[in-house]
Amino acid sequence: MRVRRLPGVAALLTAGAVVVSGCGTQHAARQAQAPLPASPPAAAAQQGPSATAERVSAPRKTLRLGAKGKAVTWMQKRLIELGYRPGKTDGQYGGTTLAAVWAFQKVNGIKPTSTVAKRTWEALETPRAPKVLVPNGKATRAEVNLTKQIMVLYVRGEVKLITHVSSGSGVPYCETADWQGKEQRFCGSARTPTGNYRTTWRASGWHKSYLGELYNPIFFNGGIAFHGALSVPLYPASHGCVRMPMNVAVELPGLLGKGVPVHVRGAYKRA
Repeated sequence: MRVRRLPGVAALLTAGAVVVSGCGTQHAARQAQAPLPASPPAAAAQQGPSATAERVSAPRKTLRLGAKGKAVTWMQKRLIELGYRPGKTDGQYGGTTLAAVWAFQKVNGIKPTSTVAKRTWEALETPRAPKVLVPNGKATRAEVNLTKQIMVLYVRGEVKLITHVSSGSGVPYCETADWQGKEQRFCGSARTPTGNYRTTWRASGWHKSYLGELYNPIFFNGGIAFHGALSVPLYPASHGCVRMPMNVAVELPGLLGKGVPVHVRGAYKRA
C-alpha cells in the first residue's frame, strides 16, 4: 500500500476493514526492559480530565454516523475537553469523530458503537477517567491498554490524549515482500508484547516497512511502533504495531518525545 495523502472519513475507519500497514514482532525478540524507576504522578494523572466538577448538560439527541448540526459540535467540543481527538469541531459526525466516540465509550464501559444515544450522553455529562495502568509511573508516559484497545498519554502528570487503537492480531503470519533489493520471507506472531519500554527512533510521513507503510511511526519496542493507519478497526488487526487514527498520528510526534516510558498491559478477549 502506498498512499501519500490523508484519507477521507470513509477510508479512515471501518469496523471490519483490515489493511496491511504493520510491523512484525520478529524484530522485537528482546525481553521487555526491567521496571522503570517510578516517581509519584500528580493527582491529575490519577483523576484525568473528567475530574472537573462543573456540571454540563448534553443535547441528548440521538446521533448516527453522518449526522450534522449543533449536537455534533457540542459532542466534539466535549470530547476535546476530556482529552479525546474527534478532529475539527465542524458539526459533522464522520470517521475521525467516530474513533474518538469509540475511545470514550470504551473508557466509560459502553460497548463501542457509532450511535450516540442515552448512555453515551449521560457519560459525556459525568465521564469516567481512564484506568491508570501504572499508578507509580513517570509523570510523562504512554499507557497502552490492550484489553480496551486504547492508548492514554500523560504529560507532566495530566491526561493529555486518549485514543482508540488497534494492536497486534495475535494471528501468526508469513508474508513475502521485496525488501532491501530482494524478495524475502517474513514470519511473526503478530503480537503486541506487554511490558515496559521507551520510545526510540521515529520517522516523519509515510515510512516503508517490510510489511507495508506506517504513517509518522514512533518506535518503542524493536520494530513495534505507534503509527497512523488507514484502517483502525474495533479489534486487534496489526502485525504487532499499535495503529491509531491518522489525525492522532499527526499530533502525537509533537507530544511524545524520545526516551518516554511506554507501558503495555492487558490482553484482548475476542467475543
